[in-house]
Amino acid sequence: MIGYDLNKPLQNYQGLIKALKEFDTWWHQLDSTWIVATEQTAEQIRDKLISYLDKNDELLVTKISAPAAWQGFNEEGSQWLRNQL
Repeated sequence: MIGYDLNKPLQNYQGLIKALKEFDTWWHQLDSTWIVATEQTAEQIRDKLISYLDKNDELLVTKISAPAAWQGFNEEGSQWLRNQL
C-alpha cells in the first residue's frame, strides 16, 4: 500500500501517478492511496517514487495482506481487493 501527501501548493501529481500506473497490478479508489501487487520490496518502491517528491512531501509504503476490511467501494473495487489480498 502506498500513501502520500504532496504538501507543496500546486504540486504536480502527474509524474507520481504515471510511475504508480507502471505497476502491472494497481488499485486506486482513495485520493492519495494506492495498492499495488508486486514482488518489489517497500524500500524498492519508495526508491522508485522518491524522485517525484519534494523534501516536505510524505510517503508511506507498506505491505498489506488479508484479513482486511473495507466499506463503501463499488463491487469492482471490492472484488479486486478480495482477489489481491
